[in-house]
Amino acid sequence: MKQDDGLELARARYGLFAVLASNLAIAGVAVVGVWRLDGDKAVIVGVLTAAFTAVSSMTTAYLGIKAVSNTARSIALGERRERTPAAPPAARTP
Repeated sequence: MKQDDGLELARARYGLFAVLASNLAIAGVAVVGVWRLDGDKAVIVGVLTAAFTAVSSMTTAYLGIKAVSNTARSIALGERRERTPAAPPAARTP
């Protein structure tokens, strides 16, 4: 494994951890909010809707950014390989 691969793996791992931690924090705040509202259904629906929107937006943003980053990286590595000059052909002796 190259050093670049290790760095990319660490970025992916910690990015996913950050998204999961923030999603859990949002869910925790929503649960506490619903618990403290004592059954006001209209406000509970609003809190749950906002929490769902925040979680889905956070997750979608992470996955979208990660996909674009991976695509850009593969394109850049592909261009680098194409620009690397090939070894000259061996000279033939008649």
